[in-house]
Amino acid sequence: MKHLIDKASTLMEALPYIRRFSGKTFVIKYGGHAMADERLKESFALDVIMLRSLGINTVIVHGGGPQINETLKRYGIVSEFVRGMRVTDAETMSVVEMVLVGQVNKEVVGYLNQHGGRAVGLSGKDGTLLLSRKLLQEITAEDGRLEQVDIGYVGDVVKVNTDLIRTLEQGGYLPVIAPVGVGPAGESYNINADLVAGRVAAALNAEKLILLTDTPGVLDRDKNLIPNICVADMHRLIREEAITGGMIPKVVCCADALHDGVKKAHIIDGRMEHAVLLEIFTDGGIGTEIVR
Repeated sequence: MKHLIDKASTLMEALPYIRRFSGKTFVIKYGGHAMADERLKESFALDVIMLRSLGINTVIVHGGGPQINETLKRYGIVSEFVRGMRVTDAETMSVVEMVLVGQVNKEVVGYLNQHGGRAVGLSGKDGTLLLSRKLLQEITAEDGRLEQVDIGYVGDVVKVNTDLIRTLEQGGYLPVIAPVGVGPAGESYNINADLVAGRVAAALNAEKLILLTDTPGVLDRDKNLIPNICVADMHRLIREEAITGGMIPKVVCCADALHDGVKKAHIIDGRMEHAVLLEIFTDGGIGTEIVR
């Protein structure tokens, strides 16, 4: 009998969050180990379908770096990176678009639909969903000056076509977005998936931006999880080099989204089953919540 009572307690703990978030919009960046492990893929799909069943509008932006690396290697194309950004010439861009739009996007959509969802796959070129421009990367020259370097078809999002997303949501569909943007002349751009998720969340005035990662969340110097942090403290930890490496662009993406109107951002461990539900519908959560 006790395990039944525990189940009821769990539901009661979730109830105020269900009430609060019904009718709101969540944008989830899906990537990392959660996209590779069959058990975690199923867990993620069920979490997303649960959110939609509770009346929460859910938009997914997915990555695909490992799949791109594997395909480029198969084609004999060697990747170069500048401060973590892939140098993307025309040949590389064609492979990136093929993998993200034609392979990964359809796999995510198929998995969601297989588990009872109504997912629709999109790239930034569909309905000019992600109007983009070239993103120049900053590097430090030998004399210490900052220089902007052209690394090819790497883009930033100028505008998000929210009408297309809202139309799909009103029809009960789950938009699944591949991070490929379109320029003013119809050219394709490879865009960081975290950046796309942040821009989409801001454009939709989302309640939450959720980034699935391969770490427990934002960690302090002693590698302990920071459950809650405000933007000012986050920037201080970056200056103090407590937040380093690949976590910096993720937290900066969250800070930008919060500045542009997103209510809260979360960085959570996608390696944990039902990570999204545990973060959103429990009092303690499992990752890092970032607030303005």
